[in-house]
Amino acid sequence: MTILAYVLHIGGGTIGLASGLVAAFARKGGYLHRKAGTVFVVSMLAIATFAIYLAIVLSDQVNLFIGTFAFYLVATAWMTVRRGEGTSGLFEKIALFVALGLCAPFSILAFQLVTGMTPSIKSTVPFEGPVLIAIYIFTSVLALAAIGDARLVLGGGLSGAPRIGRHLWRMCLGLTLAAGSFFTNALPRLLPPPVHITPIFFLPQLLLLCFLIFWLIRVRLTGWRQS
Repeated sequence: MTILAYVLHIGGGTIGLASGLVAAFARKGGYLHRKAGTVFVVSMLAIATFAIYLAIVLSDQVNLFIGTFAFYLVATAWMTVRRGEGTSGLFEKIALFVALGLCAPFSILAFQLVTGMTPSIKSTVPFEGPVLIAIYIFTSVLALAAIGDARLVLGGGLSGAPRIGRHLWRMCLGLTLAAGSFFTNALPRLLPPPVHITPIFFLPQLLLLCFLIFWLIRVRLTGWRQS
């Protein structure tokens, strides 16, 4: 079952990465964008589920939270455009609860790492270098996500540019997670043993983050709207 989960996780991740790139560069709101986006959402929800299973089997609490975070990101991004403008419901309240539930352990872990305390969360990789930076980034993003969910629930929904922006950054960040999983985790395992992870492996993630920033600026500051 573990080997099968690995195969499905990697296979689903490859499909998710390809479909996500197509959706990202296709005309927004067009047929190809919607179809590729649907494939991306299904793929990401599947690989996040397998990641959660593998994290439980391997007793890797960090990946358990990250897998849940990926599921949460894509699910809330999808629901954002499924909801009508200015509306919200039970799903958004559950999402807020999940965001707060994820933010709490990451905040505790980040505090422990900053102060030099023994981490209370188990991980199969040491908390150092890029992993340490990733923990701080995840904690910050989770805090922003929780704040966004709270504003949505209290405000009764989103309309216009804020609604599109919420969908955009959550989808793009989910795609960035897929790229990171492939280029810094799956790909190095397929390369010869002497090959080590170097900064070049992080370039696809940085490019996707630049793409995300570009579209956020375009949506929020230039009056662009999805037709």
